[in-house]
Amino acid sequence: MTSYLQVVSTTSNQEEAVRLAQGITEARLAACVQIRGPIRSIYWWDGRLQDAEEWQLVMKTTSDALSPLESYIKANHSYEVPEIIAIPITGGSAEYLAWVSAETTPDRS
Repeated sequence: MTSYLQVVSTTSNQEEAVRLAQGITEARLAACVQIRGPIRSIYWWDGRLQDAEEWQLVMKTTSDALSPLESYIKANHSYEVPEIIAIPITGGSAEYLAWVSAETTPDRS
């Protein structure tokens, strides 16, 4: 049985968010990538409290695509340690989840 995930990441600007979203979707690592922003993030980095404007990517994918999706984000992201958080989708429209499965095929040629 296929399991579904919502994967979240952030970028420092809208252009990078769009570039990553397009590459992820074109590679069929996610069926959909939504971009939200700007958002304000307050976090610790390099021993200092940071206050930054970021853009959030929300990706709908399958557990089978998580590893290649994570590799893609790490290889194409400007952050030294990009946020990659996978949240299980425990329910939803059967038709929508079938669409996610059909459109998320990392090995598709």
